[in-house]
Amino acid sequence: MYEKDLLYVIKPSQLTPDTLRALLLQHPEVKFVSFMGIDFAGNDTDEKVPISALLDDMETMLYSHTAQTDGSSVVLPGVASLSDARVDMVADLSVNWFVDYNHENFDEETGKMIGTLRIPCFLKHNNEFVDSRHILKATLEYVADEILAAMKKAGTVPGLAVAPEDIEKITFTSATELEFWVKTPRENVSRTDLSSSQVMQEQYWQRTRGNVRTSLEEAVEVLGLYGLKPEMGHKEVGGVRGQLDANGNMTHVNEQLEIDWRFADSLQAADNEILVRSLVKEIFRSNGLEVSFLAKPIYGVAGSGEHTHVGLAAKLKNGKIVNIMSPADMKNDYLSAIGYGALMGILKNYEVLNPIVSCTTDAFARLRPGFEAPICIVTSLGKTAAVPTRNRTVLAGVIRDIDNPLATRFEVRAPNPFTNTYMALTGFYLAALDGIKAVLASGKSTKELEAEISKKPGEESFYLEKDRAYRSEVDVFEDYTPEERDEYFGKPPATVWENMKALDEYPDKVAVLTASDILKPVYLESFKEGALIRWQTELLTHIIPKDRDAVKAMKPADGTTSAWDDGMWQRVEELRVAIAKDTDTSTSLFTQIKKAFAAGDFDKASDLQVTLNAKMEELEALYTDYSNNII
Repeated sequence: MYEKDLLYVIKPSQLTPDTLRALLLQHPEVKFVSFMGIDFAGNDTDEKVPISALLDDMETMLYSHTAQTDGSSVVLPGVASLSDARVDMVADLSVNWFVDYNHENFDEETGKMIGTLRIPCFLKHNNEFVDSRHILKATLEYVADEILAAMKKAGTVPGLAVAPEDIEKITFTSATELEFWVKTPRENVSRTDLSSSQVMQEQYWQRTRGNVRTSLEEAVEVLGLYGLKPEMGHKEVGGVRGQLDANGNMTHVNEQLEIDWRFADSLQAADNEILVRSLVKEIFRSNGLEVSFLAKPIYGVAGSGEHTHVGLAAKLKNGKIVNIMSPADMKNDYLSAIGYGALMGILKNYEVLNPIVSCTTDAFARLRPGFEAPICIVTSLGKTAAVPTRNRTVLAGVIRDIDNPLATRFEVRAPNPFTNTYMALTGFYLAALDGIKAVLASGKSTKELEAEISKKPGEESFYLEKDRAYRSEVDVFEDYTPEERDEYFGKPPATVWENMKALDEYPDKVAVLTASDILKPVYLESFKEGALIRWQTELLTHIIPKDRDAVKAMKPADGTTSAWDDGMWQRVEELRVAIAKDTDTSTSLFTQIKKAFAAGDFDKASDLQVTLNAKMEELEALYTDYSNNII
């Protein structure tokens, strides 16, 4: 379906009226245009406007006014409202524009799939840009200027081989890794089978088969057509082997996959991710498979992360590109002063970055001990500078290649496929700037900075918090008790509400994000309000009804049972009542949660959600034991 002569990408250099018009006239299969703005929840707008609207008024749409949308229909609470809903869309001419093709609709004249030109846009409300894309774009420009100014003020940068006066501009590179689950529609595999397969590592890096293999190969190939330079597609740790039916078709498919592609400028990288998610979903669907980007689609089985890579480079006046996080001596130092500062800034301020990264109940279902899920604010540099290593239990790991200084970057492991990458990168780079400024002002050497980030709890620091540790080269789940983890790295939030409270509890850290007046306090408040609305709605209308159905499906066994069976069922029944049934003497957890929300008591609702999660896990384990003993 994806022919090589289709129009896939339009580069910024081609975004002039004459060139763009010529390209579109050469490709009559592109029949629609869609304007893509990104709200604070990370949703991308999509609509179908006849391509003639763009062809007839190219200059206006490119340079003046692209389109309008209803601000009340996107997630901008507290910014755009029903009484003040107009939001203008302004085309972004600095990034690639992609053409999205419909697998099920073909142009009668050309026989080719019908395409929609997706135009990345900024959202403008009352003459102010109010969208995630513009916040990231403006932040990158601000951070670049501030880093270069700080470097010039310092004069020399410890561990950096180039002088500040040789730098023309600071640049940013980012990438995301997309993990996801695929399954055959209306067919489920037991959680026990999935869990045991994971423990035995039966699926990791195994061969794909049937329509899963076809879909994965198609997806990797199509990413190449769009110029994204795919690096690999492979099986992840989760899943079970599918089965063949009598007709040779794969059934009972339930597998976890990952697709990676090359880094890009940070704004383009976030746009690329939106494209890849859409392509993956459509390609797998065309082969009869459902795709889930949920962070934790199946409890008790590995979740899906979207590890986000954060890099900093500089373009020199002679045209050369250098990685300013890499040290001059790769075998003696882990990072330059810029690298240490950026990493310290992210770690120190992570309490207020976390609400941006993890803002759904689904995200917190993944962020639990085990399954390589990062729950502690901690980094790993490696065992020695000369021999790079990877610790996959930390929040932010340093990735280095001794023979390739350009590869140095941080891998932030907490994001998931529904994290708003635009907002997350905004927060990462603003926090990194805070640390870079502090480090350069300190004048400390790279060895002194290594000692700082390796400090023990209780040791004084010029920048990091005294009572915390920030580095671990061992497994943070196996080598520390839960109490030690909380003491050394801080107690992680358990719910969306606990996480959002950090935006009120750490005003100094919030000030780091809002200092530039680009990520304005009102935007953070809007982000928080939208997240809390979704949290409450999901808990009341999705999670509780799903749990109620699970509770109601549990039935006592028919026929002869033993005393052990009867005792076990009594324990199951007591939990069922506590969770789901109101009586004359007790109120169920479901009802308590509803009443807490009705009273506006989010603290109580949050605590009850934690209790509900624990009770449901206990109930399901008990009922499994009970059922397995019935013969």
